[in-house]
Amino acid sequence: MPPRTSLAPREFAPETVYLNTAALGLPAARSLAAVEAVNARWVAGRHDPRAADRHVEPLRVGFARLLAGARPADIALGATVAGLIGPVVASLPAGAEVLLAENEFSSVSSPFHYRGDLAVRYVPLTELAERVRPQTALVAVSAVQSADGRVADLAALRAATLAHGADLLVDATQAAGWLPLRLADADYWVCATYKWLLGARSVAFFAVAPAAAHRLRPISPGWYAAADRWTELYGPVALADSARRLDASPDWAGVVAAQQGLLLLEEIGVDAVRAHDLALAERFRAGAADLGYTPVPGPSAIVSIPGADAAGERLARAEVMVSTRGGALRAAFHLYNGDADVDRALDALGPVNRAG
Repeated sequence: MPPRTSLAPREFAPETVYLNTAALGLPAARSLAAVEAVNARWVAGRHDPRAADRHVEPLRVGFARLLAGARPADIALGATVAGLIGPVVASLPAGAEVLLAENEFSSVSSPFHYRGDLAVRYVPLTELAERVRPQTALVAVSAVQSADGRVADLAALRAATLAHGADLLVDATQAAGWLPLRLADADYWVCATYKWLLGARSVAFFAVAPAAAHRLRPISPGWYAAADRWTELYGPVALADSARRLDASPDWAGVVAAQQGLLLLEEIGVDAVRAHDLALAERFRAGAADLGYTPVPGPSAIVSIPGADAAGERLARAEVMVSTRGGALRAAFHLYNGDADVDRALDALGPVNRAG
């Protein structure tokens, strides 16, 4: 098999071995060029809000294509995962039971935990589906766990929530872009764009299945949620009759960056990205095991090595960019990585008894 190299070599030129997409994805050259054009018009005093806003609907359409079975009318845009979850949190009656995985990323867990009047239960990720019960109102989970890359069994969760009449909310932030996703596998989806989607920190998506849409009301709708936002700028407005009523006013430069990232991924294809990312992750996982470490098993584009956090500084000195989370070393692989990146990371990691 020929060595794996970047799937988009003309778009990326990192000066480091960048294995930190789980924290922040790299922007493509086309994204930077598009944002620079937006900023140039702004600096020149030629910014046109209506013209800038025309990029929003193609972005919504692009995410609908990525989430199989979704329509643009099912997609809302916001800035953060926690903010977009808000209407779901608000829809639950006092005392409702919410089931969460232990060590879930706090943008998913905190909105439910800190509402203060919900019965929030935390259980191991591997037991999540079997712990759904008739009194469970909602299960919230990341499709891929931020801390260690474990992939949730969404098919089992969907079956369990349907069997018990519970809703399912999935955070796809660490999955969308390398893992194929379907709208039908959850009632609600939320996803930041600045990781595997190669987008901007200011743009996130929320998708709601049509059967669940009637349960949600905007918490604090602004001008951008109006049915006709450009003619209803003043006074109470008629809200859009689609998920767009949950929209927040967008960062138009971020929208442009996110749109370009989605277009690049669509050109390559999520299946191709998945095969590429998983092959690199498995190469690193196997290499780390040969060095005496015990990585969290895959398949996942994120590789976590418990107890190896002290090696993070050593890798950083070798200009291998990774993260440390909860005492573990975390490496993440995406389309701008290749076999040479894996080999350099393993060389810098060294055997398990190597001093930091």
